[in-house]
Amino acid sequence: MVLLISTPAKAWETIGKEAVGQKVLNNFVYPLIGICGLAVFIGSFFGNTAEANDAFTLAMRNCCATFISLFGGFFLAAYLSNMVGKNLLSREDEVELNRQFVGYSMVVIFALEIISGLFSISILHWILQFYTVFVVYEGARILMKVDEQNLTRYSLIIAVIIIVCPALISTLFTKLSLILN
Repeated sequence: MVLLISTPAKAWETIGKEAVGQKVLNNFVYPLIGICGLAVFIGSFFGNTAEANDAFTLAMRNCCATFISLFGGFFLAAYLSNMVGKNLLSREDEVELNRQFVGYSMVVIFALEIISGLFSISILHWILQFYTVFVVYEGARILMKVDEQNLTRYSLIIAVIIIVCPALISTLFTKLSLILN
């Protein structure tokens, strides 16, 4: 995680040497989603003046929203990334490779979700998410081996997908939970 944020090119070279498969999900994405949910759960109690039952309900709702948005956002982004690869780059289905690419590319979102779950940094959170563009660019160049002609366009599209998918699912979940409540 630290290597992907500090020196993405070096991290992507290391990632490119590992086998494509379930490893990224079991060893990276799922644990980080759990840590993000836990951080949001714990952070919901800081500065909360509600009664114990209301505070716990709010913490659980926030934790579930985070978990669902990151989990669903990951799979939606991986699916859309595969579709973009097929349409823009004329590639075959590369589902596992796209999961690996999207999973590791979400590192900035995971880190920001952990930090903003514990501390209120909402404006800074949205600004720092755009570092995802650089991480995706390096991953597209090194792991996905996108040619120079399509690299910038592909990277921007995938970065927007990775940033927007969890935010969209979070918004939908929040709106639906308020309506159904």
